[in-house]
Amino acid sequence: MLKKFAVSIILIICLACCSSSNNNQSLNKNADIKNPDEIYVIAKQYFDNKNYELSYEEFTKLKKLYPLSNEAIQAEIMIGFMSYLKMDYNSSILQFKKFTVKYPAHKDLDYVYYMIAMCNYEQITHQGLDGSFNETALSNFNLVINRFPNSKYAKDSRQKIILVKSNQAAKHLDIGRFYLKQKKYTAALNRFKIIIEDFSVTKFVPEALYRTVEAYHHMGMNEESIKVASVLGHNYPNSKWYEYSYNLIKDIEKKENLFSKLPLFN
Repeated sequence: MLKKFAVSIILIICLACCSSSNNNQSLNKNADIKNPDEIYVIAKQYFDNKNYELSYEEFTKLKKLYPLSNEAIQAEIMIGFMSYLKMDYNSSILQFKKFTVKYPAHKDLDYVYYMIAMCNYEQITHQGLDGSFNETALSNFNLVINRFPNSKYAKDSRQKIILVKSNQAAKHLDIGRFYLKQKKYTAALNRFKIIIEDFSVTKFVPEALYRTVEAYHHMGMNEESIKVASVLGHNYPNSKWYEYSYNLIKDIEKKENLFSKLPLFN
């Protein structure tokens, strides 16, 4: 009887010890789970040290453990930005677009739209029309300007718009010059007209005007040549392209006595 009692006591003690051990393990496991702010700080430290893989893991863990926290929302922006840094533009755009849908009133929405624009902007090839990237970048830069006019990203968005349009204008000018050499004057004029009317903020307008003068001259439309040269002289009097136009019109004047109609240099 005493032997059975002793065995029972030992069994109870063992069970109690196991239960205590399990409880301690559970407590230790819970103690290992950090709060959102702590995880964010760790992830940001990895990011600052350019250890993007570990940073990504921590930000992802933060989203999983505390999906409704402010830190998790900020983590979504950081994940999108890291994809941008790796030049994984498609993933970055997808992440940022999801963000705009989930948090349409977030305080950093101007930055998110700006980054979508930048992802498209950085995929534009030099002097390439690349319609989809050009137009999407312009659309998103304009969105930043129109919706967030006082944003710190608005100024850079305006500058980027000029650069994108300059890129497009340069390509139109290349094509126009090619048509001019091929004596396809109407096609050339159409390209120069696009630059003059749609890309007036770019540096290519003076040359587009001069090439227009050239095209009209080759077509025998000398009155039109002189009119365009006058516009060039009025708006860009110190431009080398006006000087070229001036010299070209002098040749026309020798034949038709029309030189007096062109404004002279100051």
